[in-house]
Amino acid sequence: MDLSIVIVNYRSRDALLTCLATLEDTAAGLERETVVVDNDSRDGTPEALAQWAPSARLIANRENVGYARAVNQGIGATTGEFILIMNPDCELRPGAARRLVEYLRAHPRAAITGPRILNSDGSLEYSVRSFPDPLTFLFNRYSLLTRLFPGNRWSRRYLMSDWDHATVRDVDWMSGACLVARREAIDRVGGMDEAFFMFNEDVDWCRRMQFAGWSNVYVPDAVCVHHIGASRRRTASRVILERHRGMIHYFHKHHPMPAPLSWLADGLILARAWLMVAANALKSR
Repeated sequence: MDLSIVIVNYRSRDALLTCLATLEDTAAGLERETVVVDNDSRDGTPEALAQWAPSARLIANRENVGYARAVNQGIGATTGEFILIMNPDCELRPGAARRLVEYLRAHPRAAITGPRILNSDGSLEYSVRSFPDPLTFLFNRYSLLTRLFPGNRWSRRYLMSDWDHATVRDVDWMSGACLVARREAIDRVGGMDEAFFMFNEDVDWCRRMQFAGWSNVYVPDAVCVHHIGASRRRTASRVILERHRGMIHYFHKHHPMPAPLSWLADGLILARAWLMVAANALKSR
Protein backbone atom coordinates (compact mmCIF):
# COMPACT_ATOMS: atom_id res chain seq x y z
CA MET A 1 0.00 0.00 0.00
CA ASP A 2 1.48 3.35 -1.05
CA LEU A 3 -0.67 5.82 0.83
CA SER A 4 -3.05 5.74 3.76
CA ILE A 5 -5.32 8.76 4.09
CA VAL A 6 -6.52 9.63 7.60
CA ILE A 7 -9.17 12.32 8.03
CA VAL A 8 -10.40 13.30 11.49
CA ASN A 9 -13.96 14.60 11.36
CA TYR A 10 -16.01 16.55 13.88
CA ARG A 11 -19.33 17.98 12.75
CA SER A 12 -18.03 18.70 9.25
CA ARG A 13 -20.07 16.27 7.16
CA ASP A 14 -20.50 18.43 4.06
CA ALA A 15 -16.89 19.61 4.03
CA LEU A 16 -15.77 16.01 4.54
CA LEU A 17 -17.67 14.83 1.45
CA THR A 18 -16.10 17.60 -0.63
CA CYS A 19 -12.66 16.68 0.72
CA LEU A 20 -13.13 13.02 -0.14
CA ALA A 21 -14.16 13.93 -3.68
CA THR A 22 -10.71 15.47 -4.31
CA LEU A 23 -8.74 12.37 -3.38
CA GLU A 24 -9.01 10.60 -6.74
CA ASP A 25 -7.20 13.35 -8.63
CA THR A 26 -4.73 14.27 -5.91
CA ALA A 27 -3.44 10.72 -5.38
CA ALA A 28 -3.77 9.35 -8.92
CA GLY A 29 -1.43 6.44 -9.56
CA LEU A 30 -1.00 5.56 -5.89
CA GLU A 31 -2.45 2.46 -4.26
CA ARG A 32 -4.34 3.97 -1.36
CA GLU A 33 -6.84 3.48 1.43
CA THR A 34 -8.95 6.06 3.25
CA VAL A 35 -10.01 6.05 6.89
CA VAL A 36 -12.32 8.63 8.45
CA VAL A 37 -12.17 8.90 12.23
CA ASP A 38 -15.36 10.58 13.43
CA ASN A 39 -15.30 12.11 16.90
CA ASP A 40 -18.97 11.62 17.76
CA SER A 41 -20.20 14.28 15.33
CA ARG A 42 -23.88 13.26 15.50
CA ASP A 43 -24.45 15.00 12.17
CA GLY A 44 -25.22 12.06 9.91
CA THR A 45 -21.63 11.45 8.88
CA PRO A 46 -21.87 7.60 8.90
CA GLU A 47 -24.96 7.64 6.68
CA ALA A 48 -23.42 10.19 4.32
CA LEU A 49 -20.25 8.14 3.95
CA ALA A 50 -22.22 4.99 3.26
CA GLN A 51 -24.09 6.76 0.49
CA TRP A 52 -21.46 9.01 -1.08
CA ALA A 53 -18.07 7.53 -0.14
CA PRO A 54 -18.55 3.81 0.51
CA SER A 55 -14.87 3.02 -0.10
CA ALA A 56 -13.84 5.07 2.94
CA ARG A 57 -13.63 3.10 6.18
CA LEU A 58 -15.18 4.69 9.23
CA ILE A 59 -13.94 4.61 12.81
CA ALA A 60 -16.83 6.01 14.83
CA ASN A 61 -15.83 7.17 18.32
CA ARG A 62 -18.53 7.40 20.96
CA GLU A 63 -17.05 10.63 22.28
CA ASN A 64 -14.78 13.40 21.07
CA VAL A 65 -11.38 11.92 21.92
CA GLY A 66 -9.42 14.86 20.53
CA TYR A 67 -7.45 15.32 17.36
CA ALA A 68 -4.13 13.71 18.28
CA ARG A 69 -5.71 10.54 19.63
CA ALA A 70 -7.99 10.24 16.60
CA VAL A 71 -5.03 10.64 14.23
CA ASN A 72 -3.21 7.87 16.08
CA GLN A 73 -6.30 5.66 15.77
CA GLY A 74 -6.27 6.20 12.02
CA ILE A 75 -2.56 5.51 11.70
CA GLY A 76 -2.95 2.31 13.72
CA ALA A 77 -5.78 1.11 11.49
CA THR A 78 -3.86 1.54 8.22
CA THR A 79 -0.89 -0.04 6.50
CA GLY A 80 0.40 2.45 3.92
CA GLU A 81 4.08 3.28 3.56
CA PHE A 82 3.08 6.94 3.84
CA ILE A 83 0.17 8.54 5.68
CA LEU A 84 -1.68 11.62 4.50
CA ILE A 85 -3.26 13.34 7.50
CA MET A 86 -5.71 16.09 6.67
CA ASN A 87 -8.64 18.07 8.01
CA PRO A 88 -12.05 17.68 6.38
CA ASP A 89 -12.08 21.38 5.47
CA CYS A 90 -9.09 20.89 3.15
CA GLU A 91 -9.15 20.25 -0.59
CA LEU A 92 -5.97 18.99 -2.25
CA ARG A 93 -5.29 20.13 -5.78
CA PRO A 94 -4.72 17.46 -8.47
CA GLY A 95 -1.44 15.62 -8.02
CA ALA A 96 -0.64 17.24 -4.65
CA ALA A 97 -0.66 14.07 -2.55
CA ARG A 98 1.36 12.23 -5.16
CA ARG A 99 3.97 15.03 -5.18
CA LEU A 100 4.35 14.91 -1.40
CA VAL A 101 4.84 11.14 -1.53
CA GLU A 102 7.33 11.42 -4.38
CA TYR A 103 9.45 13.84 -2.38
CA LEU A 104 9.55 11.47 0.60
CA ARG A 105 10.55 8.57 -1.63
CA ALA A 106 13.37 10.61 -3.15
CA HIS A 107 14.64 11.86 0.24
CA PRO A 108 14.84 8.99 2.74
CA ARG A 109 15.75 11.21 5.71
CA ALA A 110 12.61 13.33 5.34
CA ALA A 111 9.89 12.36 7.82
CA ILE A 112 7.10 14.80 6.95
CA THR A 113 6.19 16.83 3.89
CA GLY A 114 3.63 19.61 3.79
CA PRO A 115 2.00 21.46 0.90
CA ARG A 116 1.58 25.14 0.22
CA ILE A 117 -1.74 25.93 1.89
CA LEU A 118 -4.02 28.60 0.50
CA ASN A 119 -7.01 30.25 2.10
CA SER A 120 -10.38 30.04 0.36
CA ASP A 121 -9.72 33.37 -1.37
CA GLY A 122 -6.42 32.14 -2.81
CA SER A 123 -4.19 34.03 -0.40
CA LEU A 124 -1.31 32.26 1.32
CA GLU A 125 -1.94 30.69 4.70
CA TYR A 126 1.20 30.93 6.81
CA SER A 127 1.25 27.23 7.55
CA VAL A 128 5.04 26.90 7.85
CA ARG A 129 6.63 28.31 10.97
CA SER A 130 9.63 28.36 13.27
CA PHE A 131 9.51 26.47 16.53
CA PRO A 132 7.87 28.65 19.19
CA ASP A 133 9.84 30.17 22.03
CA PRO A 134 8.48 31.41 25.37
CA LEU A 135 7.38 34.72 23.80
CA THR A 136 5.59 33.24 20.81
CA PHE A 137 2.18 33.34 22.48
CA LEU A 138 2.48 37.14 22.21
CA PHE A 139 3.42 37.11 18.54
CA ASN A 140 1.61 34.17 16.93
CA ARG A 141 -0.83 34.20 14.03
CA TYR A 142 -3.86 35.27 16.07
CA SER A 143 -2.22 37.48 18.71
CA LEU A 144 -3.20 41.10 19.19
CA LEU A 145 0.39 42.30 18.76
CA THR A 146 0.65 40.53 15.39
CA ARG A 147 -2.65 42.06 14.27
CA LEU A 148 -1.61 45.55 15.42
CA PHE A 149 2.03 45.35 14.27
CA PRO A 150 2.20 42.67 11.53
CA GLY A 151 5.69 43.73 10.50
CA ASN A 152 7.34 43.23 13.89
CA ARG A 153 10.42 41.03 13.80
CA TRP A 154 9.15 38.47 16.34
CA SER A 155 5.99 37.72 14.37
CA ARG A 156 7.96 37.65 11.10
CA ARG A 157 10.42 35.17 12.56
CA TYR A 158 7.76 32.86 13.91
CA LEU A 159 5.45 33.01 10.87
CA MET A 160 8.41 32.90 8.43
CA SER A 161 6.75 35.68 6.46
CA ASP A 162 9.99 37.05 4.99
CA TRP A 163 10.35 34.46 2.23
CA ASP A 164 8.24 33.83 -0.84
CA HIS A 165 7.01 30.31 0.06
CA ALA A 166 7.70 29.28 -3.54
CA THR A 167 10.75 27.07 -2.97
CA VAL A 168 11.25 23.65 -1.37
CA ARG A 169 12.67 24.18 2.09
CA ASP A 170 13.50 22.28 5.27
CA VAL A 171 11.45 23.91 8.02
CA ASP A 172 10.83 23.54 11.73
CA TRP A 173 7.15 22.66 11.57
CA MET A 174 4.08 22.74 9.34
CA SER A 175 0.37 22.93 10.02
CA GLY A 176 -1.27 19.59 10.80
CA ALA A 177 -4.20 20.57 8.58
CA CYS A 178 -2.49 18.65 5.78
CA LEU A 179 0.69 16.58 6.09
CA VAL A 180 2.19 13.42 4.64
CA ALA A 181 4.29 11.40 7.10
CA ARG A 182 6.62 8.44 6.58
CA ARG A 183 5.44 5.40 8.53
CA GLU A 184 9.02 4.34 9.26
CA ALA A 185 9.63 7.67 11.01
CA ILE A 186 6.39 7.34 12.99
CA ASP A 187 7.38 3.82 14.06
CA ARG A 188 10.67 5.18 15.40
CA VAL A 189 9.55 8.48 16.91
CA GLY A 190 5.96 7.65 17.87
CA GLY A 191 2.58 9.06 16.98
CA MET A 192 1.11 12.36 18.04
CA ASP A 193 1.21 13.19 21.75
CA GLU A 194 -2.33 12.53 22.97
CA ALA A 195 -1.87 14.94 25.87
CA PHE A 196 -2.69 17.59 23.26
CA PHE A 197 -6.45 17.49 22.80
CA MET A 198 -6.28 19.79 19.79
CA PHE A 199 -3.68 22.31 18.57
CA ASN A 200 0.11 22.22 19.07
CA GLU A 201 0.28 18.45 18.49
CA ASP A 202 1.68 19.20 15.00
CA VAL A 203 4.42 21.46 16.43
CA ASP A 204 5.40 18.81 18.95
CA TRP A 205 5.39 16.02 16.34
CA CYS A 206 7.61 17.92 13.92
CA ARG A 207 9.97 18.87 16.76
CA ARG A 208 10.30 15.26 17.89
CA MET A 209 10.97 14.18 14.30
CA GLN A 210 13.71 16.79 13.97
CA PHE A 211 15.29 15.89 17.30
CA ALA A 212 15.42 12.26 16.13
CA GLY A 213 17.42 13.25 13.04
CA TRP A 214 14.63 13.48 10.47
CA SER A 215 13.67 16.55 8.43
CA ASN A 216 10.35 18.28 7.82
CA VAL A 217 10.03 19.67 4.31
CA TYR A 218 7.75 22.24 2.73
CA VAL A 219 6.91 21.32 -0.89
CA PRO A 220 5.14 24.30 -2.51
CA ASP A 221 4.23 22.73 -5.84
CA ALA A 222 1.79 20.54 -3.89
CA VAL A 223 -1.17 22.81 -3.14
CA CYS A 224 -3.99 22.53 -0.63
CA VAL A 225 -6.94 24.90 -0.13
CA HIS A 226 -7.99 25.25 3.50
CA HIS A 227 -11.50 26.57 4.05
CA ILE A 228 -10.90 27.46 7.66
CA GLY A 229 -13.15 30.54 7.84
CA ALA A 230 -12.04 31.28 11.40
CA SER A 231 -12.31 35.04 11.01
CA ARG A 232 -15.89 34.86 9.80
CA ARG A 233 -17.58 33.02 12.60
CA ARG A 234 -17.59 32.86 16.34
CA THR A 235 -15.16 30.33 17.77
CA ALA A 236 -16.25 27.98 20.54
CA SER A 237 -14.74 28.92 23.90
CA ARG A 238 -13.48 25.37 24.33
CA VAL A 239 -11.43 25.69 21.13
CA ILE A 240 -9.73 28.84 22.44
CA LEU A 241 -9.02 27.27 25.82
CA GLU A 242 -7.70 24.03 24.32
CA ARG A 243 -5.35 25.99 22.06
CA HIS A 244 -3.85 27.69 25.11
CA ARG A 245 -3.79 24.52 27.20
CA GLY A 246 -1.79 23.00 24.36
CA MET A 247 0.66 25.91 24.54
CA ILE A 248 1.18 25.28 28.23
CA HIS A 249 1.79 21.55 27.70
CA TYR A 250 4.19 22.28 24.83
CA PHE A 251 6.31 24.71 26.85
CA HIS A 252 6.39 22.45 29.90
CA LYS A 253 7.57 19.64 27.62
CA HIS A 254 10.14 21.48 25.50
CA HIS A 255 11.05 24.60 27.50
CA PRO A 256 11.14 23.56 31.17
CA MET A 257 11.70 26.49 33.52
CA PRO A 258 12.07 26.97 37.27
CA ALA A 259 8.68 26.69 38.97
CA PRO A 260 8.11 30.44 39.61
CA LEU A 261 8.80 31.32 35.97
CA SER A 262 6.68 28.42 34.80
CA TRP A 263 3.75 29.58 36.95
CA LEU A 264 4.14 33.12 35.61
CA ALA A 265 4.18 31.90 31.99
CA ASP A 266 1.16 29.68 32.60
CA GLY A 267 -0.69 32.58 34.16
CA LEU A 268 0.06 34.87 31.21
CA ILE A 269 -1.07 32.26 28.71
CA LEU A 270 -4.29 31.59 30.62
CA ALA A 271 -4.95 35.31 30.99
CA ARG A 272 -4.58 35.70 27.24
CA ALA A 273 -6.94 32.76 26.71
CA TRP A 274 -9.70 34.27 28.85
CA LEU A 275 -9.28 37.66 27.19
CA MET A 276 -9.76 35.97 23.83
CA VAL A 277 -12.82 34.12 25.14
CA ALA A 278 -14.31 37.42 26.27
CA ALA A 279 -13.51 39.13 22.97
CA ASN A 280 -14.92 36.20 21.04
CA ALA A 281 -18.18 36.36 22.99
CA LEU A 282 -18.62 39.93 21.80
CA LYS A 283 -18.40 38.85 18.14
CA SER A 284 -21.91 37.46 18.23
CA ARG A 285 -23.38 40.75 19.44
